[in-house]
Amino acid sequence: RLKSLKDSASVESESPLRKVGAFCCRLVISWLAQERFLVMPHPVTPADPLCGICDLHANAAELAQHEIWRNDHWLLRHHPQPAPLLGWCLLDSLRHLSGPSQFEPKEAMEWGVVVQNASTLVQSVTGCDRVYAIAFGEGARHLHLHLIPRFADDPRTSAWSVADHYRAVASGEVPAVSNSCLEEAVTQARVIASAWVI
Repeated sequence: RLKSLKDSASVESESPLRKVGAFCCRLVISWLAQERFLVMPHPVTPADPLCGICDLHANAAELAQHEIWRNDHWLLRHHPQPAPLLGWCLLDSLRHLSGPSQFEPKEAMEWGVVVQNASTLVQSVTGCDRVYAIAFGEGARHLHLHLIPRFADDPRTSAWSVADHYRAVASGEVPAVSNSCLEEAVTQARVIASAWVI
């Protein structure tokens, strides 16, 4: 009886209807698998006229002083004056977006490499021990990652103390980085960044 069932199954498996059914199943499974892993890019978001970062990106004169590097997706710049610390940089998305959840596939692929390169650049220019990477997105809902040099022997740069230092510089209680030091650091950073291949 088992032999007759096997023979019957082999005859059925060769039937045209069964072949079409199997083909259709493979086709549907393949389509579902592609749809499941298909990453749909977000629609291009135009610059927001109320966004301070978009406004800055449109200001060529301001960027000329602080821009270190850019490609099609990212812009690395030194913090403008009053600069709280030498080497305090910002990595901005060129496209108006609020954070990584809105990355297009190419942006997502580049992000880690660009953050690593920019962090290494901050360490090279400043000689700092570590680089804090912070993005809140509350002051401007446009992705701008703060890359902050952390020096083990400078308590102003430790954890949340750096926020107090930032406010003290912004209010004028503490002097900002001098223009000449900032220009020198930006020049050095541009040389380092010119070798990046991303």
